[in-house]
Amino acid sequence: MSDDSRTSPAGAQPTAQPTARSAAQPTARTTARTAAVIPAAGRGVRLGPGAPKALRALNGTPMLIHAVRALAASRAVSLVVVVAPPDGAPEVKSLLDAHALPERTDFLVVPGGDSRQESVRLGLDALPPEYDIVLVHDAARPLVPVDTVDAVIETVREGAVAVVPALPLADTVKEVEPTATPGEPEPVVATPERARLRAVQTPQGFDRVTLVRAHETVTDDVTDDASMVEQLGETVVTVPGHEEAFKVTRPLDLVLAEAVLARRRLNDGF
Repeated sequence: MSDDSRTSPAGAQPTAQPTARSAAQPTARTTARTAAVIPAAGRGVRLGPGAPKALRALNGTPMLIHAVRALAASRAVSLVVVVAPPDGAPEVKSLLDAHALPERTDFLVVPGGDSRQESVRLGLDALPPEYDIVLVHDAARPLVPVDTVDAVIETVREGAVAVVPALPLADTVKEVEPTATPGEPEPVVATPERARLRAVQTPQGFDRVTLVRAHETVTDDVTDDASMVEQLGETVVTVPGHEEAFKVTRPLDLVLAEAVLARRRLNDGF
């Protein structure tokens, strides 16, 4: 964990997780404090060789900085924990120090693990006890609008234990039987009803007790934290996502992200 006073909330120490109030009985959390965990330890091989995905430049600024600023733009978020590559915490801390970030928000950098799931758990372990709501956000979604962040937080405050921003699908989806060799024809086995499907985004928001319990209970490798909460038997709800909260995973996504930033500069001066 970084011991730099600028990026760490005063007196913050990793603590045992809170055990008060059963997550099975959601209640309104109108005054709950919100922290965000950004796992940024991935290599991002689909973007090609080079720096880790979160450190790739977008309009001259690392994607991670864009993602941190997007969450810190919400006045409800008072702490952002960045989970760095296991051997890259000093570099990430220096990166945060070198860029202008909101003074009202505290920042903390901790080393991550070998998987996304482990990295999120390490981020959770670093949270001070006064935070009851936790956002988990992909560093590779650098352009999520603040309205989406606020909608997730508000829904958790109203009593939901897990919230995901989601978009309806534009394309019909086919379930197939994967073949052993990439590129071979794959037999279609089902066509899910498109009206019932959603593409989920981040930040995903959680009651902290519920998310900690999920990480303590679920050992399967998962692609998002909401699916871990589902495995507990808890209800996950959606709020409207946003088309600009897409995930940057391929070179073409970088081009699209640059275009979004250019439009924002033109329209909003951002």
